[in-house]
Amino acid sequence: MLQRCFISFWIVSLLFSCTEPTAESEGTRDDTKANIENSKPKRQLTQEFKDYWYAGVAEISSYDLQHDRYGEKRQGSAVFIFVTEPFDPIDQIKADQPADSNQSVLKLNATRDFLTGIYPYKIMSSTFLPLETEDNAVKVATSIQEWCGHTYMQFNRNEDQYDVELFSYFQSEGNKKFQISNAILENQIPSQLRLGPEAMPTGEINIIPPTEYLRLTHSETKVLPATAQLTKTDSSYMYVVNYDSGRNIEYVTKSEFPYIIQSWKEEFPSRDGTSMTSATIKKTLRTPYWKQNSTQYEILRDSLHL
Repeated sequence: MLQRCFISFWIVSLLFSCTEPTAESEGTRDDTKANIENSKPKRQLTQEFKDYWYAGVAEISSYDLQHDRYGEKRQGSAVFIFVTEPFDPIDQIKADQPADSNQSVLKLNATRDFLTGIYPYKIMSSTFLPLETEDNAVKVATSIQEWCGHTYMQFNRNEDQYDVELFSYFQSEGNKKFQISNAILENQIPSQLRLGPEAMPTGEINIIPPTEYLRLTHSETKVLPATAQLTKTDSSYMYVVNYDSGRNIEYVTKSEFPYIIQSWKEEFPSRDGTSMTSATIKKTLRTPYWKQNSTQYEILRDSLHL
């Protein structure tokens, strides 16, 4: 009797566990993706862009960093790592397997490292900019570590808004989830410049300050009005954004493709006066770094002056 019951249970379980996804559930996923894709115009990527960015390597640039913190200037280093990746637009994570639903993104991993007295600050942000549609970043994730603790902040685009998560060791910030309107993210500006500075938005814009600034200053996350301006010389482009709140940023790229970022700077009012962070390029290297984790490749850090 016990054996008969077990066999019956096993058959029922098998029927349910092996059920294929219904056409409706698959269609819902595809329709969601289609709605997101069709809501924005397609990006027109040049062959030059494709040859450079789909060559199977990353572009790594190192920078000398000056970072104001606690009323003093700190010397440090910054690194921009640009690479194209397949991206799952539904789960908003890197796609491990090929799929028709995958989208191509330009990912920027931006790091900052500097000391404040005895203890270090380590900051890293990952920004994912869609390459198939003309839209704002689909995701930004930032972590800040120092000896007091660490914070983590993430933006996930959800059609006309961003879903935001914040985790912090500060009690006043705590663990929060909230939404904010879809607007230009300052974090995406370096990536967007790489697509061509002439296409950058100018004039009056609405913009969300970068995650690094929001966390280091413990500021409220909101869309702010600003004015953007692009100027060109024989050798460079300069993109400037002046917030109505007094925050100012500046990015300088080379005037020719691939528009490598030569320097960047941010200034904003603080209780110590005006706080400034700036970075100037040292070296650029194109290499498949994810394959180079053996000790024999440590010499490449010397090539980047790291």
